[in-house]
Amino acid sequence: MTKQMILVVDDDPKIRNLLRNVLEDDGFGVSEAETAAETMRIIETSAISLITLDLNLGSDNGIELARQIRRKSQVPIIMVTGKEDVIDRVVGLEVGADDYITKPFHVREVIARIRSVLRRAETTPAVLQDVAGALAGIQVQFSESTHFCFDGMIAIPDQMRLLDRNGTECGLTSGDFKLLDVFLNRPKRVLSRDQLMDLTGGTEWNPLDRAIDNQIARLRKKIERDPSEPKLIKTVRGVGYTLACEVQIAQPSEPPAKSA
Repeated sequence: MTKQMILVVDDDPKIRNLLRNVLEDDGFGVSEAETAAETMRIIETSAISLITLDLNLGSDNGIELARQIRRKSQVPIIMVTGKEDVIDRVVGLEVGADDYITKPFHVREVIARIRSVLRRAETTPAVLQDVAGALAGIQVQFSESTHFCFDGMIAIPDQMRLLDRNGTECGLTSGDFKLLDVFLNRPKRVLSRDQLMDLTGGTEWNPLDRAIDNQIARLRKKIERDPSEPKLIKTVRGVGYTLACEVQIAQPSEPPAKSA
């Protein structure tokens, strides 16, 4: 069985060596790069399954490198940032990173995040065809972009559209869709209010701020079968929220055929 190859991009040789040892012990193959030029060369010449990208690369700009990578490849990216680098984290997610880890990090968290992102990246085109069959007779315009299928609904991030279980378009605001997108990219992961504000590009949260709670309530009204007893977005008392359902990802090569 071919090993999944992880590209570790960091200008600190100690960090690269640490991640190499941990990843290889866990069964991954590892490549290393310390500059933007070296990173792009490896991406163009090697089969890379995922990249860990330190945004502080000395003379190179990690955010700009993430943009360059996205222009060439859809390989998953996990950013590595400083604890206080909130703006970099938000911008990094906006330019296409799939997740982030803050320094200092625990190596087991790195492994868990990598495996989670790799699972989400294993797209299954058949998923959309199955959903399309279930929505027979409903005209849906699909684009060449990632679609999330969950609890009978379809979310299309590039179009900021959500189709309910009957194929009817839900009228989500851009803010509510961004919150949904955060959950869909991190299913079954508990997210604190701080993380949700961070990932949605909101202002810094404080204990008296009810903005996230209010937004969760609005989103539940749109996606829950019974908003009074939410089964999808669950409250984790004293911590935050989690999307409890299974999420399938599909990246169709062609639109589903229309029903006669």
